[in-house]
Amino acid sequence: MICASCGATAKEGAAFCGSCGKPIIGYSVGQSSAGAGAGGAYVGAGALSRGDTGIYAGFWLRVVAAIIDGLILGIPFGIVVFLTIASVIPSLVRYGNQPPNPMMVVMAVLPRIFFILVLVLAASWLYWAAMESSEWQATLGKKALGLYVTDLSGSRLSFGKASGRFFAGRGISFVPSIGGLYWLVDCIMAGFTEKKQALHDMIAGCLVQRNA
Repeated sequence: MICASCGATAKEGAAFCGSCGKPIIGYSVGQSSAGAGAGGAYVGAGALSRGDTGIYAGFWLRVVAAIIDGLILGIPFGIVVFLTIASVIPSLVRYGNQPPNPMMVVMAVLPRIFFILVLVLAASWLYWAAMESSEWQATLGKKALGLYVTDLSGSRLSFGKASGRFFAGRGISFVPSIGGLYWLVDCIMAGFTEKKQALHDMIAGCLVQRNA
């Protein structure tokens, strides 16, 4: 291939000229992906594919990663919960020495609890979906342990797919009555399935892999 900018002969399939560094006219992503190995091909709209390496993150690695993520999110969540609940105190102080009406306390606390639940759900969703669809393909906890999330072909997740993975797991855990039991079964499955997939991984068509 001839570089249109400087006239130098460029290596076949190269994206940039080795002499002047400018892009080679006529180069396409399709050319690159055709000659690239499984660990460096571009799929679709430039999504990096590492492939299915067969090296999956087991139950305990994922538990430790979840604990790290829980601590990272738990500190700001704890501050918000404290400030939100503390905001009820001024309305109770008005009663002076008289005990407040229980119904008034309930009416004051319930909206704040609802606000906290919505905030935690929304913040958790954005954290997991944004991080797992980023170039890292991992939350901070997973990144610290060398783990990353892919689809079944080993490609990087879109934000939509990462969101589906979140709501198929942690999202359902917020549902009263069934949430806790579902989350328990969901997590345990990561220790027994062939590719170490939790239930929400299977629903969303995802894998949690680890660096060799």
